[in-house]
Amino acid sequence: MHFYSGVDNLLVAVHGSSRDSFLEFRNGFAPFGKWNRVAVLCPIFPIGPLGDGERNGYKYMQEGDIRYDKVLLSMVEEVAEKYRQDWAKFAIFGFSGGGHFSHRFAILHPKRLWAACIGSPGSVTLLDASRDWWVGIRDLPERFGITFDKAALAAVPVQMIVGDADLETWEITHKPGGSRWMEGANDAGRTRPERIETLARSFRDAGVNVQLDFMAGVSHERLKTLPQVQDFLAGVLAVRRPSPGR
Repeated sequence: MHFYSGVDNLLVAVHGSSRDSFLEFRNGFAPFGKWNRVAVLCPIFPIGPLGDGERNGYKYMQEGDIRYDKVLLSMVEEVAEKYRQDWAKFAIFGFSGGGHFSHRFAILHPKRLWAACIGSPGSVTLLDASRDWWVGIRDLPERFGITFDKAALAAVPVQMIVGDADLETWEITHKPGGSRWMEGANDAGRTRPERIETLARSFRDAGVNVQLDFMAGVSHERLKTLPQVQDFLAGVLAVRRPSPGR
C-alpha cells in the first residue's frame, strides 16, 4: 500500500496469475501516485484457498463460497478507514489475470468505480444476456445477487489495452474438461487482441465510452502498459477534480 499526504483518490492495481506483478505495480505507480495524489492498493489473492492448488479462482470472482469482489471491497473499506478517506469510488487496473478481474469487477460494481483499466485479459465476459457467467451475464441475479446496471457502467471511463504482438494462445484456449470450460468460452476470439477487441465492442454496444489501445510491437509485457494507463487515469482525474479557483 502506497500512501501520500493529501491523497484524495485510490487506485487498485490487481496482479496476474504469477502474483509477482504486485511489486512492479506498487513501484511502477508510486511516482504517479505521488504527483497525482492517488493512493495505490495492490491486493494479493491466495492460490488454492480450497486446498486444490487453483490459481485462477479470483479471476472469475467466485470460488466455492468465496466472493473475490467482496474481498476486494472489504480491503478498500479497511484502508479507507485506516487513513480516514472517503473511497466510495476508486479506479481499478489489472493486466492478464488482473485484466480478467478488473473487467468483471466493473460489470458487477460499476457504481464503485471512477475508472477501469483492463489490460490483456486471456478470457473475457461479454455483456451477453443470452449466456450464463462467465461467458455472459444472464445469471448475475442468481449467481451474485446483482442486476446488471447498464447505465452505471456507461458512466465509467474505461481503457482497454493490449500489445498487438500478444499472440500466444496456449494459455488462453479453453478445452472441454478444463476447470473453466463452458460453451462459448473461446467465441470472443483466438488471441488476446481479438478477445479484447470483442470485449470493447460489447461494452461500446452497451453505451460505455471505451478507449482501446493497441501497443505496437508489444507482447505480453505488463510494465510497458503502465505509461499509457497512467496517462489515461491522469486525464480522468483532470475531469474529476475542479479547476483551481472554482
